[in-house]
Amino acid sequence: MSTGHAAYHHASKGWFSGHRRIGGPEAWLVWVLATVFVVWLFAIQTGYAVVSPDIQQTASLTIAQVGLAASIYTWVFALVQFFSGALLDRFGSRPLMAIAVAFVAVGAFLYAGTTTFATLALAQTVLAIGSSFGFVGAGYLGGKWFDAAKYGLMFGLVQTFASLGSAVGQPLILAALAHMTWQDLLVTFGAFGVLLVILFVVFVRNPSPEPGVEAAKPQGNVFGGIFRDLGKAFSNIKVVLSSILAGASFGAMLAVGTLWGPRIMEARGAETDFATILTALAWLGLAVGAPIVNVVSDRWHSRKWPAFGGLLLQALAIALVIYLPAEGKGIALVLMFAIGFFAGAHMLGFTIAGEAVPGGLIGSASAIVNGVCFIIGGLLTSIPSAMLPDDPTLADFQAALWLLPAVVVVGALAALPISEKKAALAS
Repeated sequence: MSTGHAAYHHASKGWFSGHRRIGGPEAWLVWVLATVFVVWLFAIQTGYAVVSPDIQQTASLTIAQVGLAASIYTWVFALVQFFSGALLDRFGSRPLMAIAVAFVAVGAFLYAGTTTFATLALAQTVLAIGSSFGFVGAGYLGGKWFDAAKYGLMFGLVQTFASLGSAVGQPLILAALAHMTWQDLLVTFGAFGVLLVILFVVFVRNPSPEPGVEAAKPQGNVFGGIFRDLGKAFSNIKVVLSSILAGASFGAMLAVGTLWGPRIMEARGAETDFATILTALAWLGLAVGAPIVNVVSDRWHSRKWPAFGGLLLQALAIALVIYLPAEGKGIALVLMFAIGFFAGAHMLGFTIAGEAVPGGLIGSASAIVNGVCFIIGGLLTSIPSAMLPDDPTLADFQAALWLLPAVVVVGALAALPISEKKAALAS
């Protein structure tokens, strides 16, 4: 990945002059800022889930309009996601990452000023455009600023902090709303974004090329180049297989951790507070599992077998949550943590894809994997919904949710054809 670390911009003067060392102090500063960006945008998304009833009341919206606005975010995110990685590959992190942070900040301010559905829809659109660069951008910067052996671990740590943010975000936001209005809260998010934009402009860029290596420059038609990059990444069988295994694992985790896990426990008679604890445990499990799976993978000198085993265990934990006896509430706590923990194996999809392509395509490959993750997550949320009656019982949930563990098993099987070359693995 040596040539892949070439920056698209020359070093500026002053503190940044000269070669920027891979894995050095500046690398950690850039990675920390990228991770803060991811945690911050996750907090805004969590915040919207908490304040959407207030937004609905203030702007005199219907529940259908609030749901449509959430769908707009998903559609825009999925569309822009595939292009965000290719844009980073083509133009580098400066100034694209700072622009992405600015979009999220503007989205927060638009939320704060929501008075009509049009404003809310615009806020969702702007936020989705910026957010599509968040997780992929953090992975891209990790791939540029750290050597290949650390790529998977650094990406896993980003997922850890993002998951922790998801686990604790709602309680913190609810506590904040006891002392301020929802508009003030979102303005605070936006103001923090302005500060983050400044920090990105000053500090975040790619490392300089190695001495004697000329920086890569984008050539030809911009859109043609983006589609060529995406085509090259899609044509790599490892990228396709890693997208399937990561998408199946994270998609099921997203569906269980945000909707079906709590709902099926409520169908057993559990209180809402207990269901909320289950959701938090799933995200905490993912926070622990995401970096550990890459450590295990490096020690085993294998990518596919930890992924295969992790996904099978995740499928088993999901099946047990769905088909537990009615009195099995206590063990659900352990199983929900296990679902998140073993879902950490989905991070190996990013690692496999990143190692399978040249450094100049790492953003495109990561964006494809992440895009598939959210597409499958959306399908695993919506398809069972269409199979359920208006007032579902526990038996109805159990009849519809077999799809989740089945999809994860398919993801595990997708790991098996992935060839492993020792030269591509961390030593």
